[in-house]
Amino acid sequence: MNLNETIQPLQTTAVDRLRVQIYENRQQMGNAAGSHVAGKMKELLSTKSRIRMVFAAAPSQNEFLQTLKSSEGIDWSRVTVFHMDEYIGLSLDAPQRFGTFLCERLFDEVKPGEVHLIDSSGNIDEECLRYAGLLGEAPIDIVCLGIGENGHIAFNDPPVADFNDPMLVKSVELDLPCRQQQVNDGCFATLQDVPTHALTLTIPALCSGAHLYCMVPGKTKTAAVRRTLNGSISTECPSTVLRTHPDCTLYVDTDSYGGELE
Repeated sequence: MNLNETIQPLQTTAVDRLRVQIYENRQQMGNAAGSHVAGKMKELLSTKSRIRMVFAAAPSQNEFLQTLKSSEGIDWSRVTVFHMDEYIGLSLDAPQRFGTFLCERLFDEVKPGEVHLIDSSGNIDEECLRYAGLLGEAPIDIVCLGIGENGHIAFNDPPVADFNDPMLVKSVELDLPCRQQQVNDGCFATLQDVPTHALTLTIPALCSGAHLYCMVPGKTKTAAVRRTLNGSISTECPSTVLRTHPDCTLYVDTDSYGGELE
């Protein structure tokens, strides 16, 4: 079954340069996004020897990741993968680690040719430089991301977001709404369990990707999606920067879109 042909959005629209596709539910949204990313990967691999991708780790990505790993015809041995953030202060075997999340749901099964995980267990400044060096070795082809309840992309919360950040990777203090979201998502039992700091790819690092795919399902994201599409482009809602990217598609379901369909 060709998901790209069988699952069509209820509506498509555009805000500035950002394409928006609205689906009936999160499963259809994830299926469509996974199919589209798989198609782009195969297209790029038909003309390039290798491609480089960045992935988000969050429950919002589950349906997308399931579809992507089930897609046939992708030569993952020619794919180099990164992820976009990691907590500071969690043990290496903590199930909430984002590297662990992606290994369990994608990397361990598809076996990319190169897997670069953020190591937040040692010297933080050195790790920022190491990971930035890996990211900067060649252009990033595809970034698969989400949007937080406070409008963050990766862990670029409003207080620390910088559209012109000189760094590719930095350590940040997590905003309270961001930490609360981790409880809302069921990743941690209480707010006190959520780390206060993390490493994150910066907004310029994310936006350097040639092709961006942003998956944002669920009623908890309605306000963030509305601000992303209707608010002024500013770090008060970091995800508004996606409206300036030359090739970004936002995938939402009717719950996260929240508005009237035309």
